[in-house]
Amino acid sequence: MSQILTIVGATGAQGSSVLNHALKDGKYKIRAITRNAHSEKAKALASRGVEVVTADINSEDSLIKAFEGSTAIYAITDFFEPFAAGGPENAMKVEVQQGKNLANAAAKTSTLKHYIWSTLPNGSKISNGKYVVPHFDAKNKIDEYIKSKADLYAKTTFLWITFYAQNYVFPMFTPNLVKSSGQYVQLQATPPTVPVLTIGDISANVGIFTSSILAQPQLTHGKYVLAYVEKTTIGDMLKIWSEVTGKPSVYVQTSLEDFDKVWPMWGHEMGFMMKFWEEYGDQSWSGENYLTSKELGIKEKFVGVKEAYGTMDWSFIFEK
Repeated sequence: MSQILTIVGATGAQGSSVLNHALKDGKYKIRAITRNAHSEKAKALASRGVEVVTADINSEDSLIKAFEGSTAIYAITDFFEPFAAGGPENAMKVEVQQGKNLANAAAKTSTLKHYIWSTLPNGSKISNGKYVVPHFDAKNKIDEYIKSKADLYAKTTFLWITFYAQNYVFPMFTPNLVKSSGQYVQLQATPPTVPVLTIGDISANVGIFTSSILAQPQLTHGKYVLAYVEKTTIGDMLKIWSEVTGKPSVYVQTSLEDFDKVWPMWGHEMGFMMKFWEEYGDQSWSGENYLTSKELGIKEKFVGVKEAYGTMDWSFIFEK
């Protein structure tokens, strides 16, 4: 019987990377979980030999059916869809329930040998309650729920995926042209020296980590993995962007309150995360004994921030 790797969110940034690398490895039959098996992205996956299955992460029953026969599962939830619809409290409520649905369905999958859960560090625990970042905190609650299920916990790897190069297309991080100065301005509520651990190119690098995790269950079961490929700063990322695009840029620090006025609700969510990173630095990704690419023995070449910027389409912000 073929081993099946089931990927939740297979058409998204993380899931597509996991899928592409797993297809290249050829060790698993790939099953993609999607809300719409008739979408163009889903049809494209099917044309590559991927089994496409419809399921709703708001429905545990649909997940139980979709996970049937799975050897490994890559699980992810999206905080920001319910956040956009109803704010942080709504998003936390929705995401926590979705994470529980995924965990419950995985726990009921008798064939399951490995569960990879995409999560984030516990900022509240690290900062003694000072920085309760909603899109971190929801995932932390799911972490604890997984740990309450001993059998599932023993099969789980908790994957911390760091800052994407592709996050530069998020409005809160995108440099914007100020025509009167001829420069692209990046507003932030923190200084340019804030340290950033980055995964680099999300589309290439996540799959490298997950394939290595799945290949070494004796090392990765019950463990955390910190998935980063570079250490940099938020200011240096802007300098790299200017170097790649040839566009002059300037980093402008503002207050968190004013940052949130520019991008209401979103500015506070992202700015508060950056404030946490500013105060805790390298300790922002801590609180657990974790493995890195070094401990995993990864030899494959990662795609860094500079190379990722070079492949991205910036026409949406460049002056016509």
